[in-house]
This record gives sequence, C-alpha cells and structure tokens, in this order.
Amino acid sequence: MSSVKLKSFLATLTLLFGLASCVPRQHPNPGQQPSTPDQGGPFMLGIDVLESQGFPLLAGRRVGLITNHTSYNSRGVRTRSVLQRARNVNLVALYAPEHGIEGTAPAGKYIATRRDSITGLTVHSLYGVTRKPSPAQLAGIDMMVFEMQDIGVRSYTYISTMVRAMEACGERGIPFVVLDRPNPMGGQGVFGPPLEKQWESFVGQIPVPYVHGMTIGELAIMTNAKGWLARRPQLHVVKMRGWTRGMLWDNTRLRWHPTSPNIPKPTSPFFYAMTGMLGGLMPVDIGIGTKDAFEFAAGQGVDPHEFSQAMSRYGFPGTTFQPYVSSTRPGRNGSRILYNPRSGADPVAIDVACTLELHRRVPGGLLSRVSASGLSLFNKVYGSDRLEQAMRRGSNPQQLIDSWRSSNERFRRDRQRYLLYP
Repeated sequence: MSSVKLKSFLATLTLLFGLASCVPRQHPNPGQQPSTPDQGGPFMLGIDVLESQGFPLLAGRRVGLITNHTSYNSRGVRTRSVLQRARNVNLVALYAPEHGIEGTAPAGKYIATRRDSITGLTVHSLYGVTRKPSPAQLAGIDMMVFEMQDIGVRSYTYISTMVRAMEACGERGIPFVVLDRPNPMGGQGVFGPPLEKQWESFVGQIPVPYVHGMTIGELAIMTNAKGWLARRPQLHVVKMRGWTRGMLWDNTRLRWHPTSPNIPKPTSPFFYAMTGMLGGLMPVDIGIGTKDAFEFAAGQGVDPHEFSQAMSRYGFPGTTFQPYVSSTRPGRNGSRILYNPRSGADPVAIDVACTLELHRRVPGGLLSRVSASGLSLFNKVYGSDRLEQAMRRGSNPQQLIDSWRSSNERFRRDRQRYLLYP
C-alpha cells in the first residue's frame, strides 16, 4: 500500500472511530444512583474531538452553526471562533435559540436576527418569527452543526430548537451534526411524567420523561431513529471522550457558563426540575431573579415552619427543607431547598409535592389567578393536565409520583439502544 493510500486509510479510520452514526452501540442497563467513576482518560467534548481530528467531517462544506454563549471548547474558546479559524472549515451562518447568542435575553422574549460581534456573521433567530429554520435561513448552507449546552430537562427549549432544526434540515437534504456535550444532571436518573401527544409544544417537543438522563447527541439519535420527525436528516454525532453516565458537571472540570439568566450554577438544572413548574403559578416565589433561582418553594400566606415540616415528612433522600421568609416578595413564605445532587432523589417528585402542598396552603389555591394561556403552558410543561387535576381534587402527591414509575422503566429499556456512553 502506498504512503498516500495508507494516510487516507488511517484518516478514514480516525473519522469512523470519532463519530457515532445513527446506529449506536448498546450498554448495560444503568442504575439510578449517581456515582463518581474514574474517567478512563482525558475528558474531551465533541468539539474537542472534532478539532483534534482536523475537522474532516466539515471539510468542503458551507457550514451553519446553531450556537450560543454556552458553546466553548475545553480550553475556553468559543466554538464559533474555533470553526471560523479552522483552515478547512467554511463557517457561513449562525443560528441562535431562546435567550439569544449571548444568553442575556429573558425567558420567552423574542430574539431578532442580528450580526454577531465576534465573527461578523449573521445570527439567524430561531426564537422569533420562526422556531424552525426557514428555507431562506438555510439557503446558504449545506451542513448544519449543533453545539450548545443543554441541562437535561424536557421543558428547556434548547433541545426543541435542535429537533426542529433537524426536521428542517431533513426536508432540505442538509446533513446534521451534533457535537456532543455532558448532561449536567448525569446520565443515570430518569424522572418525571411522560409527555402526552396532545400536549406537545416547544416546551415539550419529544416524548421523553421530564428528566431523561441523556446527552444531546443521544437524544438526537433517538429522535431520528424513533420517527419523531416528519423528515429525518442524515445525522452524525461526534462523541465526547472520557464521559460516563455517573458523571455530574464537577467531574468534567469544565467551567460552567450559565445556560440562561436563571441557570447560574451547574447544580441549577436539578433545582429547575425541582421547582420550575411552580414558576407559572401565582402567588409564588421560587427565587427567580436571584443568584439562587429555583432553590425556593414559597407561596402567599404560607406558614414556613409548617410547610417545611410537611415537606420533610416525605423523606426525600439528601434533601432538606429550611423555613424561608421571602425578602423580595413579602408574604410569600415557604422553604429553601438544600439538595445533594448525588443522593438519587427524584427532583420532579419534589416539584409535584411542593406544588400540591403549596396549593393546599395558599388562600384560594395556586390556580385561582392563572389565565387560560398560563394554565395551558403549565400543562404543556408538565406534559399533561394530570397535575392540574390532582390540584383541583386535592390528591395525595404520591399517587401522581407513582403514576410515572412504569413509563420511566419502559423508557430506560427503550433508550438503551441509543446510548453512546457506559
């Protein structure tokens, strides 16, 4: 074999072993208790792996990048800068999700298309007039790359942005590349209710549990394989190296870039899953706007000591409820939640218990001041109207918590074939 052919053969092998195709390998069924295993070598993000290979997958393509302020390689260089500086990569367009490319826009605020101050490229908004890339927005590219930090919770819209972009690229015959990143909640815990078909929306795009325990790359593979898209793109997932399912964010030794204004810390995703559903109800206080967003559960006229005692009786492992008197929203009292992310406690069960217990104690209940559109959003976030109905009936939280156990077990079995990491 000539030296030229040998180099070509070795380059092909490197590409094949660095990428995960749409037929992932299987792994043993993961447990639910997070651990801190040995990483088995240096940790590398998907962007690090692609960069180490010389970007062969992107060579000769006009590349679009779905990105934001969380997109950095392990050295702290913005992904869009990494790709723009690469000799054999032609980065021609950027696309930004909710909160914008700099991550400063409030939740739900529409984002305008603009020029990026870092690269000089157009940043097409995917959270404005459209949330699915339009034919006009895709006209100048022939490959799309997705690289953003997700938080592992179904109602966080970054995954919805990825899914709709995948479908748009499938319709246009544009290959789709996911540069994989860690799930900051780890890859073992599967918690919360399933998404019922009639409640699908941008805060619940694919039918996975509220906390799914998968990386963005694994979700992309599952979405493509399960037929959840009208048109599937040719999909490539660039795997991380050294990540395992028991790892939380601190195990990666990466700097945490707040994924949105109210997810300031690497532990924030756990608290988002723990109190986020309360955010659409009134009158409550979950710490929005503070450095400890989502770490509180408080309601108007609630006795903080009695509520904290009631929540403590549930016995959630690694979880403490401290009486809390709000200083920012007078009269809205309840608990500050202290939580050990490695405890294995179900954060969505905590959310449901907090919601029902506060509903019982707030004069008039938590649904009395919710508009029709607000109630619809509340149900879309939960994935059905079962929590609303439980609130109206005064149901025991445990009944609702038990109702999703069997569906979560089915999901754990079903997701096995799409997992990329042990």
